Formats: sequence, C-alpha cells, structure tokens
Amino acid sequence: MLAPILLTAFAVLATYLFRKIRWARLEQFKNIPQIKPSAFWGHLKLMGELMSSGRENAHPDEMFVEISEQLGRPPCFLVDARPASWPTLLVANHETAEQISRVTKQFPWAVPKSPSFQDVIHVVGYKSLLIQEGEEWKQLRKMFNPGFAPSHLITMLPAILGKLSRFLQLMDTYAATGEVFSLSKPIINLTFDIIGAVVMDTDVDAQHEKDEDRSQLIRLFDELSQTYTGQGQNIPWYFRPRLEYRRIGIARQIDNILKPIVRQKHAELKRGSTKGRTVLDLSLQGIDDLTEAYVSLACDQIKTFLFAGHDTTAILLSWTFYELSRSPRVLKTVRDELDDLFGPDPDPESVIAKLLAPGGEELVSRMPYISAVIKEVLRLRPPAGSARMSPKGAGLMMRMQNGEDVCIDNMIIYLCGHLIQRDRNVYGETADDFVPERWLGDSDTSERTNDDAEGSKQENKITPGAWRPFERGPRSCIGQELANIEARVIIAAIARRYDITKVGLGELALNEKGEPVLNEKGQYKVKSEVYQVSRAHRSGVVGRVRRPSTDSLQTIQVTAKPVDGMKVKIKLAPNATTSRPSVVGVGDLLNHR
Repeated sequence: MLAPILLTAFAVLATYLFRKIRWARLEQFKNIPQIKPSAFWGHLKLMGELMSSGRENAHPDEMFVEISEQLGRPPCFLVDARPASWPTLLVANHETAEQISRVTKQFPWAVPKSPSFQDVIHVVGYKSLLIQEGEEWKQLRKMFNPGFAPSHLITMLPAILGKLSRFLQLMDTYAATGEVFSLSKPIINLTFDIIGAVVMDTDVDAQHEKDEDRSQLIRLFDELSQTYTGQGQNIPWYFRPRLEYRRIGIARQIDNILKPIVRQKHAELKRGSTKGRTVLDLSLQGIDDLTEAYVSLACDQIKTFLFAGHDTTAILLSWTFYELSRSPRVLKTVRDELDDLFGPDPDPESVIAKLLAPGGEELVSRMPYISAVIKEVLRLRPPAGSARMSPKGAGLMMRMQNGEDVCIDNMIIYLCGHLIQRDRNVYGETADDFVPERWLGDSDTSERTNDDAEGSKQENKITPGAWRPFERGPRSCIGQELANIEARVIIAAIARRYDITKVGLGELALNEKGEPVLNEKGQYKVKSEVYQVSRAHRSGVVGRVRRPSTDSLQTIQVTAKPVDGMKVKIKLAPNATTSRPSVVGVGDLLNHR
C-alpha cells in the first residue's frame, strides 16, 4: 500500500522539478537574446565547447565575442550557466550600459556591484570601497576623493618619479644583456611602489629582485595571493576551512603592519609635523578621535588601493609598449611629440629633470598624441569590465532592442568593455584596429571627459559612454587619474630610450632579408597574436577573481593580462646614450627641487 503512494509522490515531485527546470531554462528569460539553451544544461555545454575550442586559458570575453557574433551583435544577451554561476546578462552596447551605470531614484549610486567581489574580501577587507554599497560607499568615496583629485595628484609627481630609478636600472641591465624577460612583471612592481608612495608615503620595496629585500607587507601580500592559486583553491570556504583560516591569519598580519602607519600619520597631522599630501593624510584630516573602527576602515582602503591600483596601469603599459613595437608610424609620432616637449635628449633623467622643474607639472597635460595612444590601448585592451547585480525583488527593468522592458533582477550584469568598445556602430570598420588618431581633439584619458568638451577638434566625436575602461557614473574608478599620470610620465621617460621587441607570441614576421614587413594598416605583421587571459573562478563567468599562471604580485587579480606576461627583449634606441652616469640621480633631483 505504501509503495504506490511513494511512487505517486515521486512522480509528482519529478514532474514539478521538470517543469520548474524547463521554466527556468526556456521560459524565464525568453525575452532576452540568447543562443537556444538546453532544457537541462542551459548554456553550460555551449560554454564548455567554446572554451575548449578557443585559445588556451583565453579570457572569457573571447567566448562572449563569438556568442555575440552568432546572435548578430545584439545590445545585450544572456548566458545561463546555472548552477555553476548566476545567469549572466552580457551588455555589449553603450546605450544599454548607461541604463546600469547611471543614477536613478531606484539606485541613487548606480546598480550595486556583483556579490562575486566578496571572493577577494580577505585581500581588500570587509569595509573596502570596492565592496561597500549605499550610504556607506558614498561616505567612503567622499572621504578618499580629495586624495585622488587631479589637481592634488599632480602635486605628487615627485613621489611618482622617485620610483623610476630602480626600474630604469633594471631596463638598462636587460638592454645590456639582451635577456628575454616578462615586461609586465617589472612594470607591476614599479606601479606597486608608486601606489605605496602616493597612498601612504611608504616604500613597499616591490622592485627588489630578491624576496628577502622586499618589505614584509609585500611578502605577506604575495603569500595571501598564493592562496588563490592552484586547482581547487577557490571552492567554498566551508569545504576548505583550513585555507580560509590561513587567509584570515595572513590578512590579520597585513592589518598589523598597516594600522601603525595609519596611527602614525594621524599623530603627525595632530602635531602639525606633516603637510598631509598623501591619500591617507587627506583622508585623516578633520579626524580628531582616531577610533579603532576608523583605523580598520582606513586599512581596508589602503589594501584596496594597493590591490586594484597597481594592476590597471601595469596592464595598460604592457599593451602600450607592445602596440608601439609593432606600429612604427605611431612610435615615431610619440617620439616626435616627446622631442618637441622635452628636447632631443632621450635620456630619462633629462625628462625627469624637466618634469621636476618649476612648471614641469604642466608638461604632463601637454601630451595629446600620447594620451590618444593610451586611450586607444584602453579601448582595445580594457583591463576589466564591471559586474553588477540588482537584488531579487528590486524590479530593475532594462529596455530591450525591440522596446520591451524586461526585469533583470538576481543576475550578474556584465558591462563587457571588450564588446562595448569595439562596437562597429560607433567605431566603424576600424573598430578592431589600433588607431590613436581617432582620439585627437578628445584624448583626455579620464571617464569624466567623455562628454562634449569645448574646443574639441574631432569632427566625428565618439559617442559618450562608448569608451569606459574606468567605467562611468558614480562608481567609476577612483584611481583613474593616477593611472593616467603614471602612464604618461613612464612613457615619456622610456619610449625614446629603448627599442622593444616581442618574443614568442606576437613576434614580428620577417622577410627573406630578415626585415619586418608592414601590412596594409601600417603595422608590422606578426607570426601570432598576443591575447588576454584569465583563469576561471567558482563564483561565476564574470566579475570574479582571474588568475594567470605567473608568480609574485601577479597571482590574484580582477583583471585580464597578456597571455605570456609580455615576453620581450629590449635594446637601447639608436640615439640613446650607452650609459647614464647619474642613473640613481633621481633622488638628487628631488632633493634639489
């Protein structure tokens, strides 16, 4: 008697589950463009096939480009990878992206960030600006905005330039030996040192070759990063409690280093013994009672700036020097601009001396072609997109291409820069080509300048919002101006001194005379393409931690990097001197400024 009842109950349950799954796969998002999903697997099988047939460890954006092409390049489309991740809405059009990043009554500070950012909570801290929402985020942004204001950052130019000596020494060594090396690594270490100086006036010693010569802060950061590498390291914490406890312990040690720095800065401000120029100094001004809660809050922001701040500029510069190495016309124009601005001497110290001289800060803003190069590199190789999520029940509606409004709650909303910034409706037939000239007259490399600027010389101005490597709206990257200043001065210092040659992927194709060959677009032909990579993370298709297979400060990231760390050889350019007797003289220049 019991058996028929159980069989009936099982049949009813199975029917319910089948209908539920069928509704979720085939009916729930039927009004959003998508490749026809499997009733059981959704798009999981499709994604597996695309990833296995593509380039090794290629960034998921390559897969999304292929899906977009199959769908006829719609403004947005759905990828359903449940239960591996939330369903993901890929935004591929700037007008659709603006619906997410703009301020509305429903979301006064734009649609909230994806919860997948919680995966890096031990790296950035529980109160990180990267994670916080609502009024808490607003107060944090207000607190740290002064330190990242363009007018203030330009006064930090000596601190930025002061970190170049060790980098230049290393580059000269590589030029002398002809050794193949990863260009990304020393640039990452350089930008890490710059962030430490600008944010808290602390030498984090990231550029030392030997681990024991680096600061304890860097060594601990590396150790914490290593816990996010290797197979199975990113499964839910409750399956790996020992790993979770280890991360907590390392994060606590990092806090124990940063907290005294915060307290010391506050004490100096109270005594009036410091001018308070760093980002940390400015955030502490007006704080009379330094509570432990505020100290912890400040530490979380320092970790966030160190974590996020060093990566974007390093990726930008790696791709910039690659594009310059294969684009002789662009490289010549960059060098001509630097000759006009700094004189014919290509020695980095000559450039640094002029930047440190009275009025030298103005030279940073007088690099229109270099700025156009930076802007074009960021368009073609955006370090990261932006992942958002509207909470279940919030009722966020998105206007589809056919004019229909569709609820997009409880799904990752990925503003895919790779798709948005290569939109042929905006950039035409050269959307995939490296053409810095498209930005002349509108080459400011910060998000806020996308709007119409008085005096723009560009006849066919790029649509506002179609360039968004730092994202747009209230939650645009707080450090974008620092990245712009860093990139300009580093390019100014080294673009004329060294000739860079790609090795391996991206290597130039040579003719029978051993000479590079130009293609119809004015670039040297290459044997194979360099591409962006990431390693998948459990929290979803996008908006997650992405890890390359390199070491040190490159083991944990929310960004996409060159597949091989940009392996290159360098040599001194023909008009560069073979030696620089005052190679460590930047400090002297700073002292006598």
